[in-house]
Amino acid sequence: MRKNPLQSFSVLATGLIGCVGTVLLFNTVSALESAKIKTDLSQRAAIQIAEVSLAFAKVDDVLQTTGLLFDTSDQVSRDEFARLAHSLIGRTTTIQSIGFQRIIPGAQRFAYEAEMQRAFPGFEIQEWIDGNRTRAPERDSYRVIDYIEPAADNQGGFGLDTSRALVLNDAVERARDTGLATATNLIPLPQGRSKEPGMVIFLPAYRRGASHDTVDSRRAALIGFNTVAFRAGSLIKQTLTNATMLGKDPLSVSVYMGEYRSDADLIFRTGRAPHEEKPGAATFQLYTPSADVARNFEFAGKPWEVVVAAPSISLIGNHLGSLLTLIGGLLASVLFAVNLQLFAARARRVERMVELRTTELQQSNLSLTKELSARQIVEQALQLRERAIESSANAITISSATAPDYPIIYVNPAFERITGYAPHEVVGASCRVLQGIDVQQAGLNEIRAALREQRAGRAIVRNYRKDGTLFWNDLYVSPVRDAAGAVTHYVASQLDISEMKRYEAELENQASRDTLTGLANRSLLNDRLKKAISQAARYSQAIWVLVFDLDRFKLINDTLGLAAGDAVLKTIARRLKSSAREIDTVARLGADEFALVLPQHTDNGMNADIVQRVMKAVAEYITLDQCEVHVLCSVGIAIYPADGTDAESLLTRAGIAMYRAKEAGRNNFQFYRPEMTERANDRLRIESELHTALERNEFLLHYQPQVDLRSGKIVGMEALIRWSHPTLGMVSPLNFIGIAEENGMIVAIGAWVIKTAVMQNQRWADAGLGRLRVAVNLSARQFAQHNLVEMIAAILKESGMAAQDLEIELTESLIMADVQKAILTLEQLKDLGVLLSVDDFGTGYSSLSYLKRFPIDTLKIDQAFVQDISIDPDNAAIVNAIISLAHNLRLTVIAEGVETIEQLNHLRGQGCDEMQGYHFSRPLAAAAFETLLRSGAGLAAASNDMPVKHL
Repeated sequence: MRKNPLQSFSVLATGLIGCVGTVLLFNTVSALESAKIKTDLSQRAAIQIAEVSLAFAKVDDVLQTTGLLFDTSDQVSRDEFARLAHSLIGRTTTIQSIGFQRIIPGAQRFAYEAEMQRAFPGFEIQEWIDGNRTRAPERDSYRVIDYIEPAADNQGGFGLDTSRALVLNDAVERARDTGLATATNLIPLPQGRSKEPGMVIFLPAYRRGASHDTVDSRRAALIGFNTVAFRAGSLIKQTLTNATMLGKDPLSVSVYMGEYRSDADLIFRTGRAPHEEKPGAATFQLYTPSADVARNFEFAGKPWEVVVAAPSISLIGNHLGSLLTLIGGLLASVLFAVNLQLFAARARRVERMVELRTTELQQSNLSLTKELSARQIVEQALQLRERAIESSANAITISSATAPDYPIIYVNPAFERITGYAPHEVVGASCRVLQGIDVQQAGLNEIRAALREQRAGRAIVRNYRKDGTLFWNDLYVSPVRDAAGAVTHYVASQLDISEMKRYEAELENQASRDTLTGLANRSLLNDRLKKAISQAARYSQAIWVLVFDLDRFKLINDTLGLAAGDAVLKTIARRLKSSAREIDTVARLGADEFALVLPQHTDNGMNADIVQRVMKAVAEYITLDQCEVHVLCSVGIAIYPADGTDAESLLTRAGIAMYRAKEAGRNNFQFYRPEMTERANDRLRIESELHTALERNEFLLHYQPQVDLRSGKIVGMEALIRWSHPTLGMVSPLNFIGIAEENGMIVAIGAWVIKTAVMQNQRWADAGLGRLRVAVNLSARQFAQHNLVEMIAAILKESGMAAQDLEIELTESLIMADVQKAILTLEQLKDLGVLLSVDDFGTGYSSLSYLKRFPIDTLKIDQAFVQDISIDPDNAAIVNAIISLAHNLRLTVIAEGVETIEQLNHLRGQGCDEMQGYHFSRPLAAAAFETLLRSGAGLAAASNDMPVKHL
């Protein structure tokens, strides 16, 4: 039986049509499956990219928080910086260090190193040269690592000058000129054992109050850079690991720093490199490459790109539905063709049935595919939202939109942790449950308006936990709308910012209060004084501004220690505050200097009763652990508006009047007068030039002879310092010794005096002019030196002079400040072999019970008693008593300021041992004194009936 060609052609055409339809159906189903895979990839990639971006944001938060510390404080202590740094490092362990690099001008280098050496002995600015750490050479400026934490892991960086580190300077300059945080390129980090490169972010810090709106102003106000060093690769890896993404999600993550996906810019990669699709690739493959997901963001002045790629998609594993459709369709087509061949008579009916079945199958498969894809997307989104809400560190509540109570229908676990309320205790309650009765808050007005207007709102509000304790809440409310756009619920996110508020309050208190006494600091004083001036100007009232300075307070620090000095300052602060009214302001300006602002005071008659009352309160004895301290003060007063109309002028002129009070003998008060300014300028000039006078060899010694009253011969001399100023001429010690004592220069000057006097005395001895005793005065600061005895011993050894030819003179007040310590130092000097004398005896407050315990050799009678000895019986009686007392204690007596023959005869008649004064000789320069010695000049010898001193 012959085949019908037309029938064979119909069968073949039908089979081909079935195959083509099957392929088209396969492609449609496969495209839907691919779309589902790409959607899933995009969602998973978005999560990973968000985690990476958030990690870098945390690093930026660390840097900005550190910068805030320097922006809000004039002086950041190392304890404050360490506490803040350790709390911030705890947020991410990949941070290697948090630091502050301070800009030090070259002219301030030595002052800076000296200041640092107080806390870090041996400190100096260093740098790395040829792999070795060495002292940095002199430069115009330095960028020194001043703070760095953790200190234990970063000791090698402390004190380093980084201004010559080329890998850092580009980022430093951009940060300086833009005022923004700027990161370096990848560089080796010396911290830790890892060899992974990292980067350093610089955030400029500016002088507080200075403008930094322009590049020039930013450069002028720059004081340093806050820095964070971290390893970006480790940061990304740790972030993804903590998010349980590495190892569990087959996605590949690549992070680039820069605009190009080059290996040089690659920071981190897990899995394969991003896929590059080739044009013209076949659509049908056993493994279908998935498109990459890339996101760009900017961090620390540099562009970053995160690329997430999925592994190639298995055709069998991920396109089973389309394969089944393909196989089923092909089989159906073949069977249909066979049946058509076998049942030719029913071809048309069978063909219609096949076409109908094929169409239904296509529609069914398409609907099923769409439904499955949509359901999976919705389920994944719901699961992700649920996990995110449940895992959130913020308290999240969902409330009904029913006014006015907006009852709560859901709270997450963080809500219970933060507030103490369990879910069943608040569900159904009003959303105002956390405010309690504290409903009059400005922030709540914004939230109420947002609820009323059905919009998002944000505010800082006070909330209260279940136990009643207060916490600050950063509240964000957002409406939830249904498909029709109607608001059905509100979602509230609550962030507990109590710690931030506490820290802000602490910073504000530190910025306005003195840390030791709790009094107002200079900044708060200026603010209060400006307000008082504004008030006084409005009502034509006067203001008194008083500046207090404790007299000889440094002696307390030097003899009793800093802890005792702090205790005294706290006591004085309490007394000043208790002496003031509520409207008055008491402030500590620094060191031992205080200020008192008295508004609404009249200056009629210059009524100073309040000043005397405050000075009397300050002068009361202060009891410390082992002794009582009597502190006096000098006070300067400036009056608004007569002495100034602004805060700075009043404080400056009150300070000038205070220094005049010190010059007038201390323990008094002075009102400002215009001529005081010129005197203060002279003092400032002397203080400034005193620092270089020693280097320029402008000091010289004069020597006043000391004569034995029995033999009339010169037995010694007192060395007296003079300052030969190039323009001021010979400056009296009265004009600069007090200043040198205050600024500490007296220590270096005193050492020069001792060495010069000893060397000169030994030269005279070597010249055959006989052995003489040279006397040198010691100041309180010198006497408190820990190496005083060693210094004197070294000078004696260098000169070769016998120790007993050196006499150390000390005042009564100096050795009585701390008797036990004075006795110990005096005994060490006596062990050295030098002689000891008490200068100006009778003018202080010596106790005879202590006097006999001091290992002294000589008492010097003050010239105040000697000058009236021949005309004032009381002075004569005092001098006679001192001579008798000294001889009974087997001490030598020297009378100072002997100017007349009557004074000399009286002293000889009482058995005084030695004298010095204008009657015999004024103080002489070294050359003139040598001439006097060579001349053999002396007093006439005493008669034989002169009383003999007791031995």
